[in-house]
This record gives sequence, C-alpha cells and structure tokens, in this order.
Amino acid sequence: MRGVVSGWGSGRWTGRLRTTLILVLCLVYASAWFSDNAMAERVVTVFAAASLSEAMTQAGDRFTAATGVKLRFSFASSSTLARQIETGAPAQIYISANEFWMDYLEGKGLIAPATRVSAVRNALVLIAPRGSAQDPVELSKDISIAALLGPNGWIASGDPAHVPAGIYAMQALQALGQWRLLKDRLARSDNVRAALALVAHGEARLGIVYATDARISDNIKIIATFPKSAHRPITYPFAIVAGNDGGDVRHLFDYLTGTEGLAIFHQYGFTSE
Repeated sequence: MRGVVSGWGSGRWTGRLRTTLILVLCLVYASAWFSDNAMAERVVTVFAAASLSEAMTQAGDRFTAATGVKLRFSFASSSTLARQIETGAPAQIYISANEFWMDYLEGKGLIAPATRVSAVRNALVLIAPRGSAQDPVELSKDISIAALLGPNGWIASGDPAHVPAGIYAMQALQALGQWRLLKDRLARSDNVRAALALVAHGEARLGIVYATDARISDNIKIIATFPKSAHRPITYPFAIVAGNDGGDVRHLFDYLTGTEGLAIFHQYGFTSE
C-alpha cells in the first residue's frame, strides 16, 4: 500500500514538472515571437531613386540615431523600383526621380494618395572625365554636342525608354535640336549612377546626369548645365506605399519631408524650388 501511494505521488509530481516545463517553453517561445515582431516593427523599408543614395543614407542614419528605428534601403532606377512594388515588393515608402512612375503606381492604387508630395528638385548637367581637354560650354541650338563627341565618342545617359534621367536627357536634346544626331550614340544605362560611372571611368566621352550626381565624383567635371526650359521640371515625389500609413513609417515620412530632412537633401545639392 505504501508503495502504491509512493508511486502515485511520484507520478503526480512528474506530471506537474512536465506541465511546468511546457508552460516555461511556451512562455519562452511567446516571448521570442513577440520580441521578433517588435523588432520587425522597428524597421522601415524605403525604395528610392539611385540619385538619392547619399542624402537618404545620411537622413536614415540621423533618424535611426534619434528614434532607434532602422531603415532598409533599395536604391535603383525609379522604373525598376516601381515595377518591383507593383509585383509585391515590401516597400513602405517610395521616392521617384520623376512624376511618371509615381503616377504609374498611384493609378494602380499602390500608394496612399494623400501622402504624395514632391519634396525636392534637381538640375541636369553635361559632364566629361576629369582629365578631358573639353572646356566648359554654354548649351544652345548653336552648340553641337555631336561635334564635342568627335567621330567615335559616346555620350552616357540613363535609358530614355524608362530611366527618369534618360527621359529628361532626351527632352533636353530634343529641345536643343540635337536628339536626331545623338540618339544612336547614347550609352544607355539602367540608372543615372551607371551613366556617371561610364564617364568617370573614361568609357564615355560625355555624359548627361543630375547635378547632384556630378557632385559626388572626383573623376568627372561639369562642362555645362542644361537650361531648365529644355526639359520638364526634375521633381522627386515622395509617397507612402498603400497600407503602410502609420507608426514608424509615418514618423519617417514626416521627417524626410520636413524641415530637418529637407536640410539634408539641400546639403547634397537638391533644391525645394
């Protein structure tokens, strides 16, 4: 009888221990799950035009230092990013280098329309390698860019079929009456930074990039600025991707488009007018 009682007690305590262990494990897993989700909520994913890389990285560092919220960036051509968002890429904020690709996403209901704002602007410049003998010029219909290239030179640009910098370049060359002579001499790049690299490495005699891109390379020089009247205004629309307007995403968006964030963009040569 004593043995039976002893066995029953042992089984009872074994059962309690097992139950306690299960509860502890459940608490550990629950804690880890909530911790992981809390951490996920403190990361914001931003898809931004390649020409914004340096300014956005600095703005992101300052925002993270002040809030603890980490930023995950994807920098590429506005067209590439827009198509990725269209196919379900997890962007929460999108910044385009032209209005067209923001219109494209808005038309598909993929941005929160009330958040859209064109926060900064840029200019378009003609560049050459730093060691080039090419002197600065004042662009007009009387200046032949084809003549500056010589018989075998190429001019680097974003692909005008879809890259905003290339689209602006095409508009400018058309306005100056030079598109017909230059369209077959374009070294077409997937984004403006790739066009900049072709000139910096001496693989293209000239290039058409944003003024802010030209500022970041010591291996090129600006030889001309295109008249603003020669192309559509180079504006950068910012917007929150649909379904993400709130919390850390909204906090970051307000920071980027507010006084402190815009001051950083201005440091890199972007303007607000």
